[in-house]
Amino acid sequence: MEKQKRRRFSADYKTKVVIEALKERNTIEQLAAKYELHPNQITAWKREFLSNASLAFSADSGKPKEKDSEIDKLYAQIGQLTVENNWLKKKLN
Repeated sequence: MEKQKRRRFSADYKTKVVIEALKERNTIEQLAAKYELHPNQITAWKREFLSNASLAFSADSGKPKEKDSEIDKLYAQIGQLTVENNWLKKKLN
């Protein structure tokens, strides 16, 4: 008897299914048949999507700037280590 593998779905796939469910052009049962899912799964994804919808419009504009400054610091550290490494190589020769 073969064990059935648990299927994993990407966020993009889930979003596509949920948006189609929100459009209400087809019933949940029709979408379940189309995407080979259980109707309860689509309903759960839809509920989760709607509960997190406010995150799409949240003011997280500070995070990219923090990430950019972190990247700049890392590049500066790489440059300093490269200079120190080259200096040590010259001293050894």
